[in-house]
Amino acid sequence: MTHYQKLLKISTTGKSFYNITAKIEAAVAESGVETGLCTLFLRHTSASLVIQENADPDVLVDLANFMAKLVPESGKYIHDAEGPDDMPAHIRTALTHTSEHIPINRGHLVLGTWQGIYIWEHRQRSHLRELVIHISA
Repeated sequence: MTHYQKLLKISTTGKSFYNITAKIEAAVAESGVETGLCTLFLRHTSASLVIQENADPDVLVDLANFMAKLVPESGKYIHDAEGPDDMPAHIRTALTHTSEHIPINRGHLVLGTWQGIYIWEHRQRSHLRELVIHISA
């Protein structure tokens, strides 16, 4: 069995979606794996990984607006050690994912036509996020 692992460090500039699809595809190509599984793990509790629409940016705007209504920053949270967006960011991450699994076929991720891989930053300020890419064949 073949294994490949890489740590990506991705800078975010605040609350938004960061398309990392090309970075993951590059890691798959670098691994040399033709058929296998790509596992992604984001090492944080205030940002998420999502596979989502990559053609119409309005989808991402609607998702962000929905999440802001579902988990408002104006809530009465006990945990606010790093500011008013601290606990809402943790809740948003708990409702989404910090890992994803994507099949690899013919040396490429098996994503749908309109799918992209994103880090969803839930915090207002910039962060350096660490993403572990593990590829198995």
